[in-house]
Amino acid sequence: MLISVITSTYNSASCLANALESFKVQSYAEKELVLVDGGSTDKTLEIIEKSEITDKMISERDQGIYDALNKGIMLASGDVIGILHSDDMFYNAEVLQSVAEVFKANPDLKAVYGDLLYVERDNTDKVVRNWKSGEFDVNKLAYGWMPPHPALFIKKQCFLKYGLYDLQYHSAADYDLILRFLYKYKIETAYLPQILMKMRVGGMSNKTFKNRLRANAEDRVAMKVNGIAFPFLVAALKPLRKIGQYIK
Repeated sequence: MLISVITSTYNSASCLANALESFKVQSYAEKELVLVDGGSTDKTLEIIEKSEITDKMISERDQGIYDALNKGIMLASGDVIGILHSDDMFYNAEVLQSVAEVFKANPDLKAVYGDLLYVERDNTDKVVRNWKSGEFDVNKLAYGWMPPHPALFIKKQCFLKYGLYDLQYHSAADYDLILRFLYKYKIETAYLPQILMKMRVGGMSNKTFKNRLRANAEDRVAMKVNGIAFPFLVAALKPLRKIGQYIK
């Protein structure tokens, strides 16, 4: 089972090396790295070339991260698609092996997700939030729950059947895709109770209060499109679910 990992970059020189190294050390042999660069002008391309681990790559202007991920998915050859953002890291060298074992144990599975740690940007050993996802229950999606997008691995056939990331969203295309696949179309999904990813704090939807308000509005649109009842109420519940992640 080939696992394709998609990495989107744009002027990511400050942190990309960590992401690439975390892929390089994965013990699972059937893997490929698909890198989609948005036309970086810093040393990103030099770092990529030096790493010598990229299986497929394109570098051209795009419409943002979701457009880049869509390009990567269509370029990927794998049975399973995983996302490794340029400022994230796999938690350890066994992540892809663990994910593959779950898929192989149940051929009907279409998605596997695990847990995620938010860490400081300049000290990735310091944990800020601990996102323990919990067992999968499709009904929890109707009340604001979601698995962490960077720790979610999905069969490529789902993207071909149910669509790619919707570019009408600025920051909620990942949430829309999760609702579409897991809630609307109810693909077979399993929880792997392990930490799979470390994610640096400071994502695009959380940088400012204005961005957070826009992201919340986009969440409501995604809920409505995918059949979630009472989207205004659920959009209020969604951030409240994060409070427990800060309790050590």
